[in-house]
Amino acid sequence: MPSPLRIAVLASGRGSNFAALLAARDRGELIADFVLVASDKPHAGALQLAQTAGIPTLVLDPHDYAERRDYDFALFDRIAASKPDVLVLAGFMRIIDGDALKPWVGRMINIHPSLLPKYRGLHTHRRALKAGDSEHGASVHYVTAELDGGPVIAQTLLPVEAGDDENTLAARLLPLEHQLLSAVVALIAAGRLSLGADGIVFDGQPLRKPLRWRDRKLLR
Repeated sequence: MPSPLRIAVLASGRGSNFAALLAARDRGELIADFVLVASDKPHAGALQLAQTAGIPTLVLDPHDYAERRDYDFALFDRIAASKPDVLVLAGFMRIIDGDALKPWVGRMINIHPSLLPKYRGLHTHRRALKAGDSEHGASVHYVTAELDGGPVIAQTLLPVEAGDDENTLAARLLPLEHQLLSAVVALIAAGRLSLGADGIVFDGQPLRKPLRWRDRKLLR
């Protein structure tokens, strides 16, 4: 059995994706140790979840730093001290300085609520509805300096229903986001997924297109 994957989590909000990872661990689906949950928001729900679970937490306030770059370097220095194998951005709502994240490329993933490369950035549900899309979804990707532009690992698809608004679409997508993120992190923990010089490698073979979450599993 592989050693547990050491995971640090960055979150700004309520922490539902982090809660899904904890639940996957508790079900035995994810072999992992959570070494840190860090946030830019002192009242983030993710911090409260971590404290209840006995996981170390870190709050670093951006307002304490004159420059965004200074904040990012300080934050990542503190995260590095926890010696994670992987850093999961689970609803972290800040753009990260490219130089600060450079040492983490290949070890940092993000969950984004759109079918990338569509709708990078904010308000993805609104933009999908405005465009008249028949299908929406979420993506897990490796993080690079390009906003929501790193190699896409896996996606989950959701039909847009008549009468959907931003709230209903987001609510129906969220459980699929949880499942997708947990499944991808489990693959990393099992040593089946990595990012190499030539792109994503899955089970020893180049991944030519994102995996798809179907029938409660990730498929090529």
